[in-house]
Amino acid sequence: MKKILALLFVCLIALIVHQAHSSDEANPPKKMQWSFSGVTGKFDRQSIQRGFKVYKEVCSACHSVKRIAFRNLSEIGFNEDEIKSLASEYTVKDGPNDEGEMFDRPATPSDYIPGPYANEKAARASNNGAYPPDLSLITKARPDGENYVYSLLTGYTTPPSGFNLGENMYYNPYFIAGGDQLAMPPPLTTEGQVEYDDGTKSTIDAMAKDVTNFLQWTAEPEMEESKSLGIKVLIFLSIFTVLFYIAMKRIWKKVK
Repeated sequence: MKKILALLFVCLIALIVHQAHSSDEANPPKKMQWSFSGVTGKFDRQSIQRGFKVYKEVCSACHSVKRIAFRNLSEIGFNEDEIKSLASEYTVKDGPNDEGEMFDRPATPSDYIPGPYANEKAARASNNGAYPPDLSLITKARPDGENYVYSLLTGYTTPPSGFNLGENMYYNPYFIAGGDQLAMPPPLTTEGQVEYDDGTKSTIDAMAKDVTNFLQWTAEPEMEESKSLGIKVLIFLSIFTVLFYIAMKRIWKKVK
């Protein structure tokens, strides 16, 4: 009887510990349908273009996409003149010049899109010690990345009763790294926050989906080519397997 009671006590303690641990974990991301999912998935380039505008007008105030050059935007439908115009809105540091000094100049299509801060210390100083990560690979750096990014952007809410929210922190049950609270304020707050050039209604949900599409593209711009090549390889291997099987049957038929 004592052994049974001891075993029940251990199980109860384990259950309490598990529940306490689970309460600190982030909610699993919302499961969304994405055009790029699946073996034959493709990028929605109109959505990616809108997502770039959301990034440019909202997210770029704190986050960089340092792996993307302006010329790469041609892959999502921007033409040469549009890319030159976009690049001209930025300045980049270049040099040294003949006097050995660095200087600022307008960006060109071959330049990578500049980030908002000169270095990590400057970024932390501007964000109460928090370091806004580069977003180029964010959907690959987080589990279920595309759903995580979308869920985080749309997941800000009022903390539950009794939740100890830190100073200058915001409650988001999908944040996986900080106990449901993070220093980044809600980036998408009102409908129409970004005015889309194609007339699409920019609800918070739409902006979150579009910028997620953009960040999925920045993380894996070669995705469509990789999937296309993979399908071709599978077709080739299937045909080769059939031919090999037929040849094998004919060879062994003669042996018999």
